[in-house]
Amino acid sequence: MSTIAKYPQRTLTFSHGVHPEEFKELSSHCKIQRMPFVDEYTLPLGQHIGAPSKALVVKGQKVRRGEKIADATSFVSVALHSPVDGIVSEVGIFDTPRGDVLPGIKIKTDPYGTQRTDETPIDLESLDSKGFISAVQSAGIVGLGGAAFPSHVKFSIPEDKNCKYIMLNGCECEPFLTADHRTMLEYPDEIIDGILILNRYLNAEKAYIGIEANKPDAIEVLAKVAAKSSFPIEVVPLEVKYPQGAEKMMITAILGGEVPSGKLPLDLGVLVCNVGTIKAISEYFRKGMPLVERIVTVTGTAIKNPANVLVPIGTPMRDVIELCGGITENAARILLGGPMMGAVQKSLDVPVVKGTSGILILSQNEVRDFEEYNCIRCGRCVDACPLFLNPSMMGLLAKKGLWDEMLEYNVMDCFECASCSYVCPSGIPLVQSFRVAKGILREKAVREKANRHLS
Repeated sequence: MSTIAKYPQRTLTFSHGVHPEEFKELSSHCKIQRMPFVDEYTLPLGQHIGAPSKALVVKGQKVRRGEKIADATSFVSVALHSPVDGIVSEVGIFDTPRGDVLPGIKIKTDPYGTQRTDETPIDLESLDSKGFISAVQSAGIVGLGGAAFPSHVKFSIPEDKNCKYIMLNGCECEPFLTADHRTMLEYPDEIIDGILILNRYLNAEKAYIGIEANKPDAIEVLAKVAAKSSFPIEVVPLEVKYPQGAEKMMITAILGGEVPSGKLPLDLGVLVCNVGTIKAISEYFRKGMPLVERIVTVTGTAIKNPANVLVPIGTPMRDVIELCGGITENAARILLGGPMMGAVQKSLDVPVVKGTSGILILSQNEVRDFEEYNCIRCGRCVDACPLFLNPSMMGLLAKKGLWDEMLEYNVMDCFECASCSYVCPSGIPLVQSFRVAKGILREKAVREKANRHLS
């Protein structure tokens, strides 16, 4: 059974946040198209949060599409699979979308390969909770909203906690991106099925699907499919506001609760999952398809043919852009992800990875270098921060290198949504300074832990 309210005059939301221009119309109407197979694929072993995978193949080895080519090395790690039939051409070090270099596997496509996976369903009846968790890890499934956190870790409920609600994130609040929107329109049965598969092992009371109100077609389609389920699934329209899709913000909007500082959604009995991730759960258990491809929005005012594309993991970004007609003459900047949290790219030859939600090409009139001025204490960043932090003060502390003092202002709670940087009239790169500070503080914590262990 499912419920959906008619559009209320006031949709559910959270406090603070910002309202950037959406630009969804560029690609929201574009049905998902499949990316043709290309000549070569590069697969970094560290595409997810946690320990990198360990290569199981060597140069010259033949592989099949869907075959495991790298295995998890710890609990917070996942397997990696070949996106094509082909031959391993190199096991080495390669450039990644994050701007660094990592160990990886390069596969040359077999032009005569069938490019079919062995579509054998997984027997759910034979799996207990531990078996389910192991299967998700072996399938290489991670969060497809952008963070790429291993899904099996999130699904592993500690003994002292329980999952009361499953919450699906269909907000896609980043400007330009529409991959989740198209996923909800074109794969509603798989999304609802994924919820039911997951709930076999979580035994939740209810599921929610939070969708921003600018996607009325997705709301309607999912509500109709959910209505056929005996498990209660409620589709909830949410206000169009950034960052509505952040876990803590969506929980506040839908349930009215607040995840305390330093705590996780599960501390409130909530497990949050992206709609694309839950679709991948269905496809693995129903068809035996591990995570070898994902839906990517290719968009922006400087791409000739915006599109939503089902792309094999490891496909060079250059090939995806060429499929969409190439960039225009006034292209100025390319990002993987959206404009708020996406990463600027220096090369077109980096691969699409599991966390690549979009390829965004901006034109020259949309990109300008801000001259940084001193903070004028206007308070706009404080009003924008969805976590009620004080970005202004943290920015001043970061500029002076007072990292420990930033802990007193809860800098580690910041999830780097960039709302503060977006509204800052002085052009201060606040979120970038917080990212640096958090990295320094984490390294310091690791050193201190190691020193205590040695002593």
